[in-house]
Amino acid sequence: MHTSLMARWRASFLTGFAVLLPALVTLALVKWLFGTVASVTDMLLFFLPKALTHADAGRGPVHWYWSLAALVLAALLVAAVGWLTRYYVGKRFVHWLDLAMLRLPLLNKIYSTVKQVNEAFSSTKKTAFKTVVLIEYPRAGLYSIGFITSEQNNEVQARTQEKVVCVFVPTTPNPTSGFLVLVPASQVIKLEMAVADAIRYVISLGAVSPELLIAAPGSQGQPAAASDGAASALPGAPRADD
Repeated sequence: MHTSLMARWRASFLTGFAVLLPALVTLALVKWLFGTVASVTDMLLFFLPKALTHADAGRGPVHWYWSLAALVLAALLVAAVGWLTRYYVGKRFVHWLDLAMLRLPLLNKIYSTVKQVNEAFSSTKKTAFKTVVLIEYPRAGLYSIGFITSEQNNEVQARTQEKVVCVFVPTTPNPTSGFLVLVPASQVIKLEMAVADAIRYVISLGAVSPELLIAAPGSQGQPAAASDGAASALPGAPRADD
C-alpha cells in the first residue's frame, strides 16, 4: 500500500512539474530580465531622494514600482532620442556623441566595436541572422544548425581563394553562445526554416522540430508541407534506390 501511494504521488508530481515547468521558466526569465534592466534604468531616479525610492529609509533596494517607473521613463527617453534623430538637431547630437566617445581612452575601443556590431545587425542590407543554414560541423558527416552573419570579402577570402561566409553555430540549450565558423559558400546548405523556428529547435534540444516546407510543383515558389515521400527530393537526402 505504501509503495502504491508513493508511486502515485511520484507520477502526480512529475505530471504537475511538467505542466508547470514552462510557466515557471518563463516567470524566472522575466524576473531575471527585469532585474538586469532595472539595475541600469534605476540610475534615472537620481533626482529623487533615496528615502522615497528605496526601502529601509534609503538603505535598502529600490522598490519594485519605482524600478518599473524608471523602466517606463527609459523607454520614453529612448523613443524621444529616436524621434530627435529625424531632425538636424538630433543628428548633430548623435554626431557629437560619437566624437566624444571615440576620443575617450579605453572606452573608444569598446564603443567603436559595439557600434560596428550594432550597425551590422540593424542594417537592412545585411543578412545577419536572417538565413538559417546547415553545415558539416564539427566534422564531415555531422550537421549543425547555423546562421549566416556575413559574407567575407577581406583577407579570409583572399587567402582561401574562394567565397567564404561567416556562420554562427549556437550551442544548446543556450543559443546566446556558440562558435563562429568560416565555411565555403559551396558547402553551405540554406534552409527554408525561419530564424525563430531554428532558435526554438536549438533551445529544445531538437525536440521541437519545425514543419518541413518545400516548394510544391506549379506553386511558383509557395511553400507546401512535404510528405514522407517528398523528403527524399531534398538536396542531400538519400534516394530509395541507393
